[in-house]
Amino acid sequence: MGGLVPSAISTAKAAAVSTKTLVAASTFAPQWESYLTPFNAASLWNARPVEPVFGDFVIPKSSYFPSIASGVWSTGMFLAAAGDGPMAVKGIAGKPGVWDPDAEANRPQITIPRWPADTVGAGAADGHADIYDPVLRVIHSFWQLKKIDGQWVAAQYAWAPIEGRGWGDPAHYFQGSRAAGVPTSAGLMRKHEINDGEPVYHHALAMSLTFNALAATPNYIYPATSADNVVSTPNTGMIPEGALMMLPPSYDTSKIASLPLRKVAETLKLHGAYVVDRNYGTPFAIYVENGADFKMSAMSGWDNAVASELDRMRAGLRQVTSATSWLDGNNQVMVPEKVFNRLSMRGPWQAQTGPLLGTFDTLAQAVVFPSTATRVTQVNYSGRGLNKIGWSVPQVGSIQRLTASAKGGAKLRMVVQDKSGTKLFDSGELGAGESAQFPWPGSDARFVIYAISGVDQPSLVRGDLVDGGT
Repeated sequence: MGGLVPSAISTAKAAAVSTKTLVAASTFAPQWESYLTPFNAASLWNARPVEPVFGDFVIPKSSYFPSIASGVWSTGMFLAAAGDGPMAVKGIAGKPGVWDPDAEANRPQITIPRWPADTVGAGAADGHADIYDPVLRVIHSFWQLKKIDGQWVAAQYAWAPIEGRGWGDPAHYFQGSRAAGVPTSAGLMRKHEINDGEPVYHHALAMSLTFNALAATPNYIYPATSADNVVSTPNTGMIPEGALMMLPPSYDTSKIASLPLRKVAETLKLHGAYVVDRNYGTPFAIYVENGADFKMSAMSGWDNAVASELDRMRAGLRQVTSATSWLDGNNQVMVPEKVFNRLSMRGPWQAQTGPLLGTFDTLAQAVVFPSTATRVTQVNYSGRGLNKIGWSVPQVGSIQRLTASAKGGAKLRMVVQDKSGTKLFDSGELGAGESAQFPWPGSDARFVIYAISGVDQPSLVRGDLVDGGT
């Protein structure tokens, strides 16, 4: 494996002690789940592996030198105020609307309830921008956001909870506009961190690789839930999106003259960087928030020493294949979460009894019904509510528990059939907090979901389908 060779063990131990000393001397006092330090302490963005084991693959050289920078291919993280007004974001001209990957549908417009006046999409084709709403406590994440003739437009929208992991899950599998399904602000080197006096960034960084480093199969691994399409332009490397890349303990940072670059290198030894996107021709790119005062060199032009160090980092980075344990952002031992809800309430829905009134609300992750005088039952035959995230597919026969979360008297029902239409499982109508369990069927099974409204009051229903049961 690509870890330490025997001759490097003493150097590695010294380097590891040096990094731990830097962390121990830190005055960092995070307020997790906030604009400045998003996601929970157990998020893999805020956690770090203990005694990581490394793979062998070396990121190849490509058309350009590696990059650590803000700019047109990076992003901004904009803070909404409680008093900011709403903004409608429409689809780009000639497109069917704004693509919402959570609903798996194009929406005519997305209305953001609080829109900061300083919002701007990054200048290149990706047009990334993230907005944090402190009232809803969510990050709104856009792709190809721009303002045309006074109207905001975008190609894609997704969101993530600030209290969450900063990664998708099998039900809500796309939570941002990076290819890996994460917000562009996740792992970003933020403005307030650049000159904060800390020796490291206290989170993993966000990294993209180019085609000759990225893997084609699988093109993503846990914790990623998506990746760039590899059909039209195949990847030829070995590293999937979602991989954690680190510099090994033996990597000597003491001679890096650029202190901003040294801070990045120390972070790559401690937290690493997650591969969240693909770029064109740059061996690795690490993203800095737009507007940040980040300079790796005092020189205005090309700096050979910085370029040489970036290339040495390229040659030193390795994929983490396992770790002895993990520490969360509060330095407490943790086990990375891998048990997630698999069931989304996305459509398409058809009316079975009564009119088709219930709609999928992405923020509620539920089917929401207006008040109705008679009970409405609608059905989803598509199977699109169970997205097949490769690393989350249960073993055939493993026990699954379906639990209804409902308000206003709404109910949930699931029916599982084999390919001939024979019923394998019927949960019956489940009210709030009620559960049923069943063995996971083969890959050709069909899942039919029913959403049933309450009566004489607004109602909503969702389901949680997780490993468990007896």
